Amino acid sequence: MKRRQQGILTGMPFMANITPRTFIDDAGRKLYVAKAPTRVVSLAPSITEMLFALGLDEQIVGVTEFCDFPPAAAPKPKVGYSNPNLESLIALRPELIVAPLEFHRANVLAKLEELKIPVLLLEAASVEQIFSHIHTLGRIFDRSTVAHAMTADMRTRMAEISRRTEHLSRTRVLYVINSQPLITVGPGSYIHQMIGLAGGSNIASEANSPYPRLTMETVLKADPEILIFPRGSVETVPRSEQESWRRWTTLTAVQQNRLREVSANALNRPGPRVMEGLESLARVIHPEAFPSESAPVQP
Repeated sequence: MKRRQQGILTGMPFMANITPRTFIDDAGRKLYVAKAPTRVVSLAPSITEMLFALGLDEQIVGVTEFCDFPPAAAPKPKVGYSNPNLESLIALRPELIVAPLEFHRANVLAKLEELKIPVLLLEAASVEQIFSHIHTLGRIFDRSTVAHAMTADMRTRMAEISRRTEHLSRTRVLYVINSQPLITVGPGSYIHQMIGLAGGSNIASEANSPYPRLTMETVLKADPEILIFPRGSVETVPRSEQESWRRWTTLTAVQQNRLREVSANALNRPGPRVMEGLESLARVIHPEAFPSESAPVQP
């Protein structure tokens, strides 16, 4: 297997010949950004949230139709998600495009390279990579001070939530992204890591992919004590689908009526609000860690 280049986005030491304005993205591609871009297009809700959190409202000239936070994203020109119309994209005259890794298509990237439009591809497989992405965008846009303050607050909040659950028993968790087919999270997904931080034990911890498909036989054998469903404006598990799980009456989660929802908008978007998602996970997995509290944990 080809070893991916180490670089800024992975939080690892970067190569000696890389200048301060050269970056390595999560596809292992090297790109040079001579100065802070004044026009940027975001192709994912999490990226849009990071850009806004860094104070780049005026520089953002395009977002996807799924970018619904913050409210200031609503009036921005809309482009497709991972497969936007190339002509529409170019018409926005971006100086940088920040996109999810699934945007990695050789013909599209070649055309954009020909037009000298750099593309930064991001894919967070861990919580550390979320922090790293924020720092990288901070460096690209000369907003490092803001980025460091943001991640410091996120780390403090993460440490407090983890502190509340670290000495509690691990609760067996199934995080249901989809029921038919049954898709969950596994190693290589930052949500798998966050389940652990929230005091849970992911029943798919032995899976060989970040988003594995499980059989019901596997689920029944693992017997999760809680079923967790993301629910939000875009990524959501309908209530009818949640209720269909009650037919599996031998599951401890069903017997104890522990079918719970968490905010998909916060947890499923690897950006500035992900610690809100972590807290919502911890609150449903270990409500006893948050006695007599209604307000979120503050850093």
